[in-house]
Amino acid sequence: MAIEANHDKAGQCMRYFITGTDTDCGKTLVTLGFMQLCRERGLTTAGMKPVAAGALRTREGLLNSDALAIQEQCKPALDYASVNPYCFEAAVAPHLAADLADRRIELDLLEKQYHALTQSHEAVVVEGVGGWKVPLNEEEDSADLCLRLKLPVVLVVGLRLGCINHALLTVSSIQASGAPLLGWIANHIDANMALAEENIQTLKRRIKAPLLGRIPRLDNPRADTVSTYLSLPAAVTEC
Repeated sequence: MAIEANHDKAGQCMRYFITGTDTDCGKTLVTLGFMQLCRERGLTTAGMKPVAAGALRTREGLLNSDALAIQEQCKPALDYASVNPYCFEAAVAPHLAADLADRRIELDLLEKQYHALTQSHEAVVVEGVGGWKVPLNEEEDSADLCLRLKLPVVLVVGLRLGCINHALLTVSSIQASGAPLLGWIANHIDANMALAEENIQTLKRRIKAPLLGRIPRLDNPRADTVSTYLSLPAAVTEC
């Protein structure tokens, strides 16, 4: 896997895989924030939410609100299917949502769509599905997708009771897979979490990757707001 340092120069290929300690931990927020930072550096920028479980039926078909937010942040613009190839109505685990829809999530299709984005955009931010090991079909999971795409990982830690265990187990699994861990982000999903700062310091001591940002509890999160709390790690992949 070719991963090396990169500077803020337009035209270079910035690639990220955003995973999390759980569902609803803030992966979409970080995806939008990273996309904003890439755009501010003059890079053509795409976001990809490979699988969305939980969507509304519209005249245009099934649409997921997070995927729509990512689509809006893409520059040049992309059609919805390019951003979110698999969209399911049921808000359940992705492999179960696919079963309910009588479909199967195929990593070959996702890999093909990802490579299409890399041909048209200098920066591509891929939001993983659920947590790191969430199944996508009967044999493969979100970690397999990351490895298939040969992407470096950024871990979003949802700050709430139990996050230390979830974060350290996820870090161990990422490291065991061989995927590069660029860093992690602390997201205050529980504004009233007891000893939140002490939890962050504990994770800083135990995770051998840099803390890339702390996102406070935001009432109306926007990409340009979230990005101010983040530091974009420099990485370039095979182009």
